[in-house]
Amino acid sequence: VQLQASGGGLVQAGGSLRLSCAASGRTFSRHFMGWFRQAPGKEREFVGRINWTGVTYYADSMKGRVTMSRNNAENTVSLEMNRLEPEDTAVYYCAAGRFGVVVASDWDYWGQGTLVTVSS
Repeated sequence: VQLQASGGGLVQAGGSLRLSCAASGRTFSRHFMGWFRQAPGKEREFVGRINWTGVTYYADSMKGRVTMSRNNAENTVSLEMNRLEPEDTAVYYCAAGRFGVVVASDWDYWGQGTLVTVSS
């Protein structure tokens, strides 16, 4: 089972990025798919999650700036981020889990992460 995140990079404050995550090895059509992030020296932080019918839930700090979507047939999930701020700089991880909670330790599968750097 593998989750492959991509799309990170360097962007100026106020800019946008679209992250993608492709799952292989099994289908996650009945799993929550989520995004977390981890900045240097900080704990892994919940960004948002989407269930198998497309219902989303976002962290308060991200509401209005992010949109998640998924394609169950292709086993992919994406995270569109807008109005990025330097404080959004982190490694972003995609994850799959049965419960969709905000606690990172309760998610079952993780991707390797993709670095997002927002310059001021």
